[in-house]
Amino acid sequence: MNSDWNGTLTGRFDEDAARFASLLRTGESFDLNDRRVKGPRWRFRVWTLDGLTRPESLEKLLSSLTTAELREGGEGGAARFAEVCLPSGQVKVERSLGELAEAVLSGCTVVLSDAFGPDALYADLRTYPVRDSEEPENDKVMRGSRDGFVENILTNVSLIRRRIRTPSLSVRRIRVGSGTRTDVAVLWMEGRADEAYVRDLAGRIAELKTDSLVLGHQSLAEALSPRGWLNPFPKLRTPERPDTAAAALLEGGVVVLCDNTPEAMLFPVTLFHFLQETDDFCFSPLTGTYLRLLRHAIFWLTMIVTPLWLLCLNHAELLPPSLHFLIPHDPGDLPIPVQLIVTEFALDGLKLASLNTPDVLASSLSVVGGLLLGDFAVTVGWLSPDVILYMAFVAIANFTQSSYELGYAFKYLRVLTLLLTAAFDWIGFLAGIAAGFLLAAFNRTVDGRRRYLWPLFPWDGDAVSRLVLRLKKRD
Repeated sequence: MNSDWNGTLTGRFDEDAARFASLLRTGESFDLNDRRVKGPRWRFRVWTLDGLTRPESLEKLLSSLTTAELREGGEGGAARFAEVCLPSGQVKVERSLGELAEAVLSGCTVVLSDAFGPDALYADLRTYPVRDSEEPENDKVMRGSRDGFVENILTNVSLIRRRIRTPSLSVRRIRVGSGTRTDVAVLWMEGRADEAYVRDLAGRIAELKTDSLVLGHQSLAEALSPRGWLNPFPKLRTPERPDTAAAALLEGGVVVLCDNTPEAMLFPVTLFHFLQETDDFCFSPLTGTYLRLLRHAIFWLTMIVTPLWLLCLNHAELLPPSLHFLIPHDPGDLPIPVQLIVTEFALDGLKLASLNTPDVLASSLSVVGGLLLGDFAVTVGWLSPDVILYMAFVAIANFTQSSYELGYAFKYLRVLTLLLTAAFDWIGFLAGIAAGFLLAAFNRTVDGRRRYLWPLFPWDGDAVSRLVLRLKKRD
């Protein structure tokens, strides 16, 4: 890093302008503009980035510089000039070269002048390219608002501000990454969130020693909690809906937004928070409770449905006549455990293929491909129709909740339980379930405070009833 990055302005205009131009490497980047402006009495140097500056605002700024009638320069001249001559609403006086360079590279406009003494001004004339806020593809609802987060952190903060119009909503900005200087915002409700926890989390983010956050919230999460990522359970919840983030804030949680990422990070997080959806609250308590119970029943069943079926086949002689339909009439040429494992991989292969297929062909190709592969596999004798049925249920049931990470965690546990059941029969089945429980119990989340299985462990009856049922919180 250039040694001038930690330096300050001296008040000698020509020397300061040369140092700042060298720090920004003016002339090396075509989108970095360095303009010289001559006013009635003073000289100015203006640095901007094309594409991140509003042209009409920059034109007004340059016009004000060429007509400025500031009589007295020197110490305090920058503040007087900003008060009298600049039309921009957001102007700051700064003398640190590093802060000024960051301002230019983030889209602000920096002005140096021989009238400012050892200070400079930077005005926020930024405009970022941003897509419209629309309903997230991965977090849709039947009823409720249809907006979602975008890649602009200021827009995302505004979407939350629109829902929580109170001064108690606090927002702290932190820059992370020595190479990227990515903006990160920490949001909490004063008086509702744990103040000690907020200070600890914000302090940990501010002290991160990392070069960049190229993957947004995922890079930030791994930097905050570098250990324990072999545990498959997700360590943070990342909704794309501002109403979900606003609800978490009102419940005393902390929200972290990362620039260039259309998702929010919610703290603290437990396993049961992943199984809550916005639709639960957009319907009556009875309907919301039914949807939540149905989601729990179907999703928890995805972990054990294929191992349990295999266990029943291993003890087919113990099945009553009413359950003989579980025994396949055409078991296929491959062993049932092998068929189930092969189908698990085939489903993931179809997902990858659909992700890389053009949108025009994605839906038809994935459906037709799945049908053709399944039909041919049964016809050739590789797979049993029963295997296709159970794996189709598993594939569809994974979409009853929106977290891909949680779906894959259950997939890994299902495969582990299946292999243990095939090797050790009912002992392996119980061992697989126990392994899943232990992995969840000992999962170290990013916040590191609340246990992952709360409110089951430690037990909180009121919280359990509100997480499983759609009930109002008691006063």
